[in-house]
Amino acid sequence: MNERLINELVFKFIRSSGSGGQNVNKVSTKVELRFNIISSQVLDNREKSILIDRLGNRLNLKYDLILTSDDTRSQLKNKEIVTKRFIELLKDALVVTKPRIKTKPTKSSVVRRLESKRKVGMKKKDRRKFD
Repeated sequence: MNERLINELVFKFIRSSGSGGQNVNKVSTKVELRFNIISSQVLDNREKSILIDRLGNRLNLKYDLILTSDDTRSQLKNKEIVTKRFIELLKDALVVTKPRIKTKPTKSSVVRRLESKRKVGMKKKDRRKFD
């Protein structure tokens, strides 16, 4: 699945900002990764809807997921970094979380809670003035 998914990625190379001297003005080392969720052939409809739901704030109006990297001065390393970031993001978004099972408090914990409430109430009652 990874190979087919990586084939659907669109990479764009841009001039990076920051340090690098003349090199930064000549070489396009910043990498922009684009992945269109809707037009993907690898993902099924369920996975697409999960991704749109969970990554909605990272998508543009055309449902493109855009990630960038200008961490290093090497275009190849930046491409590897942004690809790894993309794969991790997809894996994390597609993990199905188990629903939490509600549990009842044990009888002894209920008794302890009520006993401590009673003690606090008695303490407050003892602070009152006598008539």
